[in-house]
Amino acid sequence: MTAMPSQTGQQVDVAAVTALLREVGDLHHRVYRITDGEDADWATWYATWLAELSQLPRLVGRDVVRSELVHLLVEAGREPADGQPWEQTYARRIVDHFAG
Repeated sequence: MTAMPSQTGQQVDVAAVTALLREVGDLHHRVYRITDGEDADWATWYATWLAELSQLPRLVGRDVVRSELVHLLVEAGREPADGQPWEQTYARRIVDHFAG
């Protein structure tokens, strides 16, 4: 994984964003364990946690608008898998969008 410069010039660690996505995925699965992780509105849950309760805004060097992140997550989920773990693919999209 590489680091990319943010709009503020700081380096954004894609691996750190990947780790946040793993963490939110684990948390979501625990919260929704009664449905085995099934949640039709998963992107809103993820985006709320990432934008309001995680280090993501600090990592990308700017505020993260929840609705913008929801849209990004949904769009990323519609793209074909690239052979990498989902967290890495989504992290790259998030960093490209918010820090690029």
